[in-house]
Amino acid sequence: MNILLIGSGGREHALAWKLSASPLCDRLFIAPGNPGTAQCGENAALDVADHAAVIAFCRTRGIDFVVVGPEAPLVAGIVDDLTAAGIKAFGPRRIPAQLEGSKAFTKELCREFGIPTAAFARFTDEAAAAAYVRAQGAPIVVKADGLAAGKGVVVATSVEEAEAAVAMMFSGGLGAAGAEVVIEECMVGEEASFFALSDGTHAIPLASAQDHKRVFDGDEGPNTGGMGAYSPAPVMTSALEERVMREIVQPTVAGLKARGTPYVGVLYAGLMITAEGPKLIEYNVRFGDPEAQVLMPRMKTDLVAAMLACCDGMLHDFDVRWWDETALTVVMAARGYPGAVEKGSEIRGIAEAEALDDVIVFHAGTKQDGARLLANGGRVLNVTATGRTATEAQRRAYEAVARIDWPEGFCRRDIGWRAVAREG
Repeated sequence: MNILLIGSGGREHALAWKLSASPLCDRLFIAPGNPGTAQCGENAALDVADHAAVIAFCRTRGIDFVVVGPEAPLVAGIVDDLTAAGIKAFGPRRIPAQLEGSKAFTKELCREFGIPTAAFARFTDEAAAAAYVRAQGAPIVVKADGLAAGKGVVVATSVEEAEAAVAMMFSGGLGAAGAEVVIEECMVGEEASFFALSDGTHAIPLASAQDHKRVFDGDEGPNTGGMGAYSPAPVMTSALEERVMREIVQPTVAGLKARGTPYVGVLYAGLMITAEGPKLIEYNVRFGDPEAQVLMPRMKTDLVAAMLACCDGMLHDFDVRWWDETALTVVMAARGYPGAVEKGSEIRGIAEAEALDDVIVFHAGTKQDGARLLANGGRVLNVTATGRTATEAQRRAYEAVARIDWPEGFCRRDIGWRAVAREG
């Protein structure tokens, strides 16, 4: 079958790498893609926000199946429009995609169906939100309701910091995403990411991962879109995974079906493992970035077959298998990230890095300029390695990083530290 993958980041390179390996995939297009995805299929210069143009492309190229990588097209209803045009697509429709598109939507769903999460309040008025912060005290979490590219959450350690976050959001610092603000209690525990597939009625577990959101070693500095990740997350025991499915994922799928808006696609639950058990921090409605970059190398099962089982309502007798190895990815970012960065610096040495055993470099923010590869974003490369242990995967990943010649880039040097410490 001919497949169109929508997106251009490191997640999409990882997905393209996995999709292209499927015997079900005859031809793979990626729109708009990047220099890494071009190694897996054919990049297409397509404005994915123009749904009519996407549909026209599908018809002219004989596309049988569309896989949507990032959240913005899902929240904008691209699956609804593709489905209406008779084109099969993987991902939730517009209303269930509000699980990521609106923090308030998710919190109200949790309240309605008894899904464990942090206590919260919603605000559209800055003064009321600031008064709530003062009444609750710190630490406290301030979230923009809408999509903010991973930058809409402030974990405030003081009331002053929380008030500043409220003022920033209501003054337009995050655009329309901050028109409504959700303020939550600050949960204590260890964070983990858990992925599941849903066909609208049934849900099956995929795997766990743990990412590093802070920009600097030791989990210091501002939050980013993610500076690295590894899978599986040791904190997620099989007993905990069963509990997450029973208490969080399955009630979510059942609740959305009961509302008449069934969820079809991948569910990415951001979890806090507290003393009382797992609680939902937030949902994402797509594979994570950089979590996809560690899930795809571990996945034994044909990804296309798994996605089709979701779309066809066939998950009840589907099984996803995984390699036992640990996968770990180190994000190489442009200096200045997550703030302003300069684009256009040259990157060398990727072939040398990939010459190492069990290493693949996924492109996130790159562009090709003739024979030269240039940085073209904040998070630029995902240097990924697998190993029998987290310690081995970490060693291989950083050996590969050392072979990449990019003076204008930087990375954290402690990705996977929790898993390595557990093995120590």
